[in-house]
Amino acid sequence: MAAGSVFAFWAVALLLIVVPGADWAFTIGAGLRGRSVLPAVGGLVTGYAVVTLVVAAGVGALVAGSPAVLTGLTAVGGLYLMWHGATTLARPAEPAVPDAEPSGDPGRADWSTFARGVGVSGLNPKGLLIFLALLPQFTDPDGGWPVGVQIGVLGLAFMATCALFYLCLGTLARTVLHARPAAARLGGRLSGAAMIGIGAWLLIADLAG
Repeated sequence: MAAGSVFAFWAVALLLIVVPGADWAFTIGAGLRGRSVLPAVGGLVTGYAVVTLVVAAGVGALVAGSPAVLTGLTAVGGLYLMWHGATTLARPAEPAVPDAEPSGDPGRADWSTFARGVGVSGLNPKGLLIFLALLPQFTDPDGGWPVGVQIGVLGLAFMATCALFYLCLGTLARTVLHARPAAARLGGRLSGAAMIGIGAWLLIADLAG
C-alpha cells in the first residue's frame, strides 16, 4: 500500500472532520460538562473503530445493499441523536470547576460520556456510508496487502486525526468558555439543538428517500 494513498485519504478525511456536525456538538458539550474531554473523544474514536471493522469485514457492503436494514439503522441513529440533543438542551453544559468536589460518581459519569460518544459516531449510518464510499477508493487490490488490512490502516489514520482534532476542540471550548457561564450555557443549548437538527435531518432524508 503506497504511502501516497494514505496521505491522500488523510487529507480528504481531515476536510470531513473539520466540518461541524454531531461530533463537534457532542465534544463541545462534553468538554464543558465533564472534568476531561478524554472520555468523550475516546467514545467517538471507539465508535469509528467499530465502523472501520464493520467495513473491513465486508459487513458494511451488505448493510448498504439492504434497504430495510439501512432504513432501520438510519432511524435508530437519528432518534439517538435527537434524544441526546434533547437531554443536552434540557440540561445545558456548565463549565466544570476544577477546585470543586465533583458530585456523584466521576467514574460513572466518565463511562456514561464514553458510551454516548460511541453512540454518536457508531450509530450514525451516514458515517458508515461515508466509509463505504470513501475508503475503497484509496485501496489497491494489487498493492500487496489484503484490502481489509488497507481499510484498517486508513481507518486508523482517520481515528488518529479525529482524536487529535476533537481533543483540541474540546480543550479549546473549556478554556474559552470556562470563565463565561452564560456563554457556556448558550453553547450547550446550541450543541443540543444542533444534534436534534442533525437527527431530524437523518430521519427526514431517510423517509424522503
